[in-house]
Amino acid sequence: MSTLYTIDVKRADGTEKSLAEYKGDVLLIVNVASECGYTPQYEQLEEIYQQYHKRGFHVLGFPSNDFGGQEPGSIDQIQNFCQSNYGVSFEVFDKVHAKGGNKHPLYEWLIDKTDPDGGIDWNFEKFVISRDGEILGSFKSDVKPDDPQITGMIEAGLEQPVNK
Repeated sequence: MSTLYTIDVKRADGTEKSLAEYKGDVLLIVNVASECGYTPQYEQLEEIYQQYHKRGFHVLGFPSNDFGGQEPGSIDQIQNFCQSNYGVSFEVFDKVHAKGGNKHPLYEWLIDKTDPDGGIDWNFEKFVISRDGEILGSFKSDVKPDDPQITGMIEAGLEQPVNK
């Protein structure tokens, strides 16, 4: 299967972006939704983004309406919601499918690399990606973004040398 860096995603403005642009950075990839019980995690996502961003860390939010129909809005509505309610400054991309037959290639890759027999169970599942594009760990929805398991993994990833 392809590497993370061969996958393209669509920005909120509809333009394509290659994940290769993040090579050498540590990433936290999250499928997000505005009407979910876990939606307040946007606050912790923004906090850890601010804490680690200058060291080469990015949070990548991918809205998905696949779980309980909890992300029904347009991308403009989603971005407005994130910014006005949580001050989100990390990148929130266009909506994707995280499960099913139309699953985005990013989620195919994430699932293949973490749990080939499983999948994404709900909104706000998290994947920590190393500077060289490997999955360091994955976390279910109930693990908050600022949980020591996640922040410890981010910090360990940031300690690794940059190989761009």
